[in-house]
Amino acid sequence: MNSTIPEDIKYMQRCIELALNGALYVSPNPMVGCVIVENGKIIGEGFHQKYGDPHAEVNAINTVKNPELLKKSTLYVNLEPCAHHGKTPPCTDLIIQKKIPRVVIGNMDPNKQVAGKGIEKLKKSGCEIYSGIMETECYNLNKIFFTYHLKKRPYIILKWAESADGFIDKIRDKEDPVGPNWITNEKCRQLVHKWRAECQAIMVGANTVKKDNPQLNVRSWPGNDPIRVIIDKNLDIPESSVIYNKKQPTLVFTYNKATKEKNLEFVKIEDKKDIIGSILKEFYKRQIISLFVEGGTKLLQELINKGFWDEARVFKGNINFKKGIEAPLIRHATRCYETIFNTQIVHMYNKSVI
Repeated sequence: MNSTIPEDIKYMQRCIELALNGALYVSPNPMVGCVIVENGKIIGEGFHQKYGDPHAEVNAINTVKNPELLKKSTLYVNLEPCAHHGKTPPCTDLIIQKKIPRVVIGNMDPNKQVAGKGIEKLKKSGCEIYSGIMETECYNLNKIFFTYHLKKRPYIILKWAESADGFIDKIRDKEDPVGPNWITNEKCRQLVHKWRAECQAIMVGANTVKKDNPQLNVRSWPGNDPIRVIIDKNLDIPESSVIYNKKQPTLVFTYNKATKEKNLEFVKIEDKKDIIGSILKEFYKRQIISLFVEGGTKLLQELINKGFWDEARVFKGNINFKKGIEAPLIRHATRCYETIFNTQIVHMYNKSVI
């Protein structure tokens, strides 16, 4: 049953605000906030704080000073309460146990372990259910989580910087030093580190590592370093490269071997005819739900051509290379623009997934 009651919308908005507090800590779980209201007054609030810790509903219920009020309250939550045993017990069981009579939900959970089972269980207990409240806003909050479960792959963000004349890099000679040819400024590079901190993994190809020797970490922004993912089919990246320093989890996809040690794992590519598809399947198995791609034109364009992307963030520099490696091309996308520190950023969204 849907609801358009202004009060329901107000409290669902509060759920979204609370949920955002867990943004950097709950992956691969979704961001969830919960508000408990009795007689027009909020009596409890909570959010999912960290993967493996109690869910939002539990945290909200535990803040209610007078548990007797729960029997005549409404519980608001932006995602369907779970009905299965995972890292924590089912939230539906606690809601039923506390005899909360009314539950207002933003989205149904796409996880096949839940997917309507929580709503069904609550209805059978006699609970009054309203769903689809601020459905679009709640979906956008957890678009990464929804993409992972519905498309069986991570939410993929592409990033590159290109010169004013449309090149991603200069033509390199053997004598050129290893390292990046910077197109953007220091402030823009700091923003990229923020974006890295918001994703679970970061991927580049072998050529990017050989040319730039990148660290692929978040040294310029607080947060966890993403999992480094390198596609090195024939294992020809020098062993002296930074990606082999074992300072953060690193996956190397290759034809040659499958070995594992602390913070460094070589993963054998199972399907040589569909390398990208094979890698995305492996991400799904490993519960890697978000991927930031900073590779060269070849890798980026392949993802674009196959439709394996959700967002692209492109820095437009002020310098001209005159000749070089052409930047990737996205023909059909929803675009918006912003300027930061005199650099234009083009945000593109895949029309097929909006």
